Amino acid sequence: MELLDDVDLALLDHLQRDASLSNLDLATRVHVSPPTCLRRVKRLREAGFIEKQVAILDADRLAQVLGHGLQAIVEVTLDRQGAEALEAFEQRVIADDAVQQCYRVSPGPDFVLQVCTADMPGYLALQQRLLTADANVRNVKAFFSVKRAKFRPGVPLSVTL
Repeated sequence: MELLDDVDLALLDHLQRDASLSNLDLATRVHVSPPTCLRRVKRLREAGFIEKQVAILDADRLAQVLGHGLQAIVEVTLDRQGAEALEAFEQRVIADDAVQQCYRVSPGPDFVLQVCTADMPGYLALQQRLLTADANVRNVKAFFSVKRAKFRPGVPLSVTL
C-alpha cells in the first residue's frame, strides 16, 4: 500500500481522535459501507499505518487518586555522537518505563526526553540510572512541568471528506 486516498485519511483521522468508535459509526462518518470500512481499517493496520490502539488517561483526574507525579522535559547532550553511541543511549532510555517519549534532535542537544516519575526522589533515581551513570552523557538540562496546556497525540492529516 503506497498511496492513501481520502477515505483512508478520513479513517485514520477519526481513529486517532477516537479509536473506540464502532465499525458502523466509523463507516457512517466516512461515508462508506461497514464491510468496506472494516476491510480498509484492516488493510491500514496490516500496512503499519495504525501502530497500536491505546487508552489516553486523564492525568488530572488520576492525580486526585495517585498524586500529581512529576513530568519533565529533559535535554541530553552526549560527549560522543557516533552512530553506536547514539543508538546505545537511545536503546537504554527507551527501555525505561519512566521515559514516555524520546526524540533524537538537531541542532542543540542530542536527545529530548519526556519523563514521568512519582516524585522528585523518583526523578533523581531516573537521573542516576540513565544519565549520571552513563560516562558518555556530557550535559543534562531538565524542565519540570507546572501545567499541561495542550496534549494532542494525533498526526495532522489533510482530509477532504
